[in-house]
Amino acid sequence: MEKLVRDRIPEIIAADRGAKPSFRVAPVSEYRELLAEKLREETAEYLESRKPEELADILEVVFALGREAGLGAGDIERIRREKALERGGFAGRIIMDFP
Repeated sequence: MEKLVRDRIPEIIAADRGAKPSFRVAPVSEYRELLAEKLREETAEYLESRKPEELADILEVVFALGREAGLGAGDIERIRREKALERGGFAGRIIMDFP
């Protein structure tokens, strides 16, 4: 089973096992879809475990998706802030009923 992993994982596995693992570098045409799948995976892991480190994994994937769209972390944060100013955040815990 193939899946997208962090850049240093092959190196870490090689150091641990003493043998270089098999891997390939995804072409750009495949990379975005792999990132989308990774976002689904990391989100599911967070929803199951509620561990803070899973939130960090989600952010890492979001930043990679942003880079693919030509955005840096600062750009993503700026957009997030603008939306929060315009529409608010989620701190109010507001629930609406949409019939």
